[in-house]
Amino acid sequence: MAETLPPDRNRSAGKNRGGKSGKVADFRYKRPPQPDPRTNGRDGRAKGANGPGPRSGAPRIEADLAAIGSWKPSGNGEAYAALDLGTNNCRLLIARPSGRDFTVIDAFSRVVKLGEGLATSGRLSDAAMDRALGALSICADKLQRRNVRLARSVATEACRRAENGLAFIERVRRETGIALDIISAEEEARLAVLGCHILLESGDGPAVIFDIGGGSTELVLVEAGGEEASRVPRILDWQSVPWGVVSLTDTVGRGEDSEAARAARYAEMRRLVAESFAPFAARVADSALHPDIRLLGTSGTVTTLASLYLELPSYDRKAVDGLIVPAPAMRDISARLSVMTPYERATLPCIGQDRADLVVAGCAILEAILDLWPARRLGVADRGIREGILRSLMAAERKSERSLRALHKQRGNGAPSGRAKP
Repeated sequence: MAETLPPDRNRSAGKNRGGKSGKVADFRYKRPPQPDPRTNGRDGRAKGANGPGPRSGAPRIEADLAAIGSWKPSGNGEAYAALDLGTNNCRLLIARPSGRDFTVIDAFSRVVKLGEGLATSGRLSDAAMDRALGALSICADKLQRRNVRLARSVATEACRRAENGLAFIERVRRETGIALDIISAEEEARLAVLGCHILLESGDGPAVIFDIGGGSTELVLVEAGGEEASRVPRILDWQSVPWGVVSLTDTVGRGEDSEAARAARYAEMRRLVAESFAPFAARVADSALHPDIRLLGTSGTVTTLASLYLELPSYDRKAVDGLIVPAPAMRDISARLSVMTPYERATLPCIGQDRADLVVAGCAILEAILDLWPARRLGVADRGIREGILRSLMAAERKSERSLRALHKQRGNGAPSGRAKP
């Protein structure tokens, strides 16, 4: 799962390209040919399924968090890094273990719009790749300056979908030294849950955790107990659809000449997303009838709408992360944004020019989620994949130390003096 000291030079680009994709609704365009590990790299395609499948994510999350719970930092200042190259953003987080959690020592985030135009062309554009490479070069410099023990760098939907995704991954490796791992939709959902589940409201009923990205949206149905000892969520079902704020905007178009045109555009967005969510909505319909259902979202969409709900003059992570917002309030804000002009949206605090053309698609996806999972409140998380990666790295390290310690004990040598190497 982890590679050693940055830049991430020890892994093969696109190594996990042929991994299991889980329940992926892929109804608009096909994936490019992908190496299949079962055929030693011969061309093959990852097969998705819309029906219930193996619940492989839950045990892995539980094992990860069980190991993290007993983590003891070494005290030598070593750090861990997580890099997430999404369809819209490039984000880096560098942290050190601190008790049961970690302390962030460096971070970076930039809108790169890697997936701009992908929905219509099927390829990453030269301009988009150049923007992403500029951001990744900054990340590589930060990684080199920090005492990073383990790092993991992942790419998501844009690179999964693009015909030239693998070529771009190789170019990144050559020019920056960073080896991006193109993760499956299932792994993306797992990492998002692992990174933000701690903010899920306590309760007895089932919950949906969702991540609205630039190129895809992941929905995860989880069962989480209310007691401290059993807070690790068990994944019951999940779905990934290829609608994110970039892919949905590019597909529906940007026709906003009149209020009527903007309303029609928004209605079409909601229709498309609702259709793609239909298999998941049918499977969770019985769970949605529980009187104590909960909802937690991690994405720029929910944090932006939460900022508008709080009427913040500028974005404040401390005010937003962990906030609980009434679902009707989020719907009202979404409805208002959907009929505003791009200029009007751009002048709002916490939106600006970067999000003005994409936030409406995020609102449409959010309303489709509220339709299928009508929770009274919505939890907001300004954390997700990167935090999930960091927790996984720490867990893997802790497991390695335990295994090495057990081996030394078995051989009668006592506990090892140094830390385990991955």
